Amino acid sequence: MSLERITQSEGSIARRYRYDDEELLVADFGTADVSVDVLDDVAIFVVEGAEDNYQTEVELPEGEAQAFINNGVVTVEVRR
Repeated sequence: MSLERITQSEGSIARRYRYDDEELLVADFGTADVSVDVLDDVAIFVVEGAEDNYQTEVELPEGEAQAFINNGVVTVEVRR
């Protein structure tokens, strides 16, 4: 799945950045309550907003992945 479902929530913005040795997935969920789990090559987002609750998966490239959340902004970093 692409980032389309993440950006469907009003006010959410998601971008994917590709560099030589890493790839970043950055999604801003604003005031929604969000959690993310990274399992092998998939990031699972659970979003609970004022009007919309959903769960979605985003495929990740092969590599070592870590997820960080800061003030509603989720960053998934994949080092190759």
